[in-house]
Amino acid sequence: MTDNHRTSRPFRLRALPAWSLVAAGVVAGGLLGVEYGVVKPPAYTATSYVIAVPTSKADTASALGFAQAYGRVATQLAVLADAQVWAGVPVNTLRDSVRSETSPDAPMVAVSATADRPALAADMANAVARALTRHADEAKDETHVELLQFSRAVKPTAPSSASVKVTALVGASAGGLVGALALLVRPRRRPEEEEPVRPAPVPAPAAAADAHSAR
Repeated sequence: MTDNHRTSRPFRLRALPAWSLVAAGVVAGGLLGVEYGVVKPPAYTATSYVIAVPTSKADTASALGFAQAYGRVATQLAVLADAQVWAGVPVNTLRDSVRSETSPDAPMVAVSATADRPALAADMANAVARALTRHADEAKDETHVELLQFSRAVKPTAPSSASVKVTALVGASAGGLVGALALLVRPRRRPEEEEPVRPAPVPAPAAAADAHSAR
């Protein structure tokens, strides 16, 4: 009884329509995506911009080079340790939430912070930008480049995280892909499992004898 149950289960799986695995994956992935979008709290991102300006002893190329350097320094511990005082959050929170970007064509540094509250995101971005300009100001006699606040971060009005619709679409796409992969690797029916071809019925001996006597 146990062996028959074990062998019949894979057979039933192989007997399912090919599209059923993909459809099941799409539905399951979409439901998981909706659940993730509802449960996960929204995230907000605010960005502050600072610009490198050369002094009379430097040129634009020097400012561009130091902007690239300051972009890498923005998320270092020395800057974040000063920024935590103005942001009101620990250094670890700043390290996990703040990112910096630079442009190869403009001497500008973008400092972005992400938080679950719009005001906190703006405060963290502005705090790191302020700390970065302070460090640059201390070294401007040697670098001949100063860092100035170009644009302060403002409270974002909409979350930067994906909406429920987006997470549902992503989940459905991922589920469909998993279903398609499962379709490719699912076991196929072996030749010995094919239903045997039943021969045509043979007349019983009595019926054959009656047919012969009738002649």
